[in-house]
Amino acid sequence: MRGAHEDGRHAAARTGPPEAREPAPRSAAGRGGGVTSRDVARAAGVSQAAVSLVLGDKWRGRVSAAKADAVRAAARELDYRPNAAARTLRTGGTRTALLVVPALTNEFFAGVHAGAARAAAAHDFGVVLYPSPEGIGPARDPFAAAHTAVDGVIASSMATDAVRALRAGGLPLVMLDSDPADAGAVATVNADVADGMRQVARHLLELGHRRITHLAAAIDSWTFTARGRALADALIAVPGARLRTEPAELSVAGGLAAAQRALAGPAATRPTALVCDDDLLAAGALKAVRRLGLRVPYDVSVTGFDDLALATAVEPELTTVRLPADTVGAAGMTALLDAVAGRGTESTTVPARLTVRTSTAPAPDAQRR
Repeated sequence: MRGAHEDGRHAAARTGPPEAREPAPRSAAGRGGGVTSRDVARAAGVSQAAVSLVLGDKWRGRVSAAKADAVRAAARELDYRPNAAARTLRTGGTRTALLVVPALTNEFFAGVHAGAARAAAAHDFGVVLYPSPEGIGPARDPFAAAHTAVDGVIASSMATDAVRALRAGGLPLVMLDSDPADAGAVATVNADVADGMRQVARHLLELGHRRITHLAAAIDSWTFTARGRALADALIAVPGARLRTEPAELSVAGGLAAAQRALAGPAATRPTALVCDDDLLAAGALKAVRRLGLRVPYDVSVTGFDDLALATAVEPELTTVRLPADTVGAAGMTALLDAVAGRGTESTTVPARLTVRTSTAPAPDAQRR
């Protein structure tokens, strides 16, 4: 039987200063919402102020990198979730970014979202995704007053209508697939689509192709304009090279119709290569070639752009330009986080790379020589 003195000693141990107590067990009820910043501070061996600085991404120059790593590790281990409502009242920010894309059904933009969400999560930011209800094309203004709901915006240049409205709210804005000279954005992040198209042109020219038709996405967007301009510039100085442009709705059906128009002429004048602005267009072009009784790549070579999963699902597999969507999304989010935190931002160009597969071969004329 314990005496009163022993009971009192144990009571003192339970009510003593925080540093003297044993860490609270991580029970089901204690995880998530039951874990406080004090618990994180105790586990990391730092003050609560340090926890706030690190999780608020304001630690640089005030907390050592080693302690910042310890705080983040403790927060993950304890599954700590800051009180978003209290933090919003305290800081005036929501730690939420808005990502505006023309369509999530497009695999490229799904990759952009994955990269942006990963970079945001590393800094305890959330991402609100707004795709256009109509699919590929401009997105409407997602919020009547977005500046009250998010701290900043990342947007594709294809979502022009929504971007125009958001700029009026004065939010920090990072543009993807956008003119680097755009003065309305704090930074731009672009895949190097122009160099990707130059790689396509060089590949086809080396294979002897001189009659080339560009199946150009019929969308008024910087990224597609840049692709078309780069292709034209690459061919203009090559003796005997001839470039035609066939506008196409950005879909498999659009590629099919445009390719049928491009290949309708006599054999002596029809293109030996179809350069497509997107893998969806290229898939339609492959169907058109087969329906006309021709063969890819022996009669007509076909190239795509983006390197979607579709590129290796079709037969023959597509020669295409790989755009690292995940990297673009992560770089866009990093630039936005820098802007929100008041740090300097820089525009970024992410390399594109031609992946040669079996949908391209020497031009028929070159094969006969």
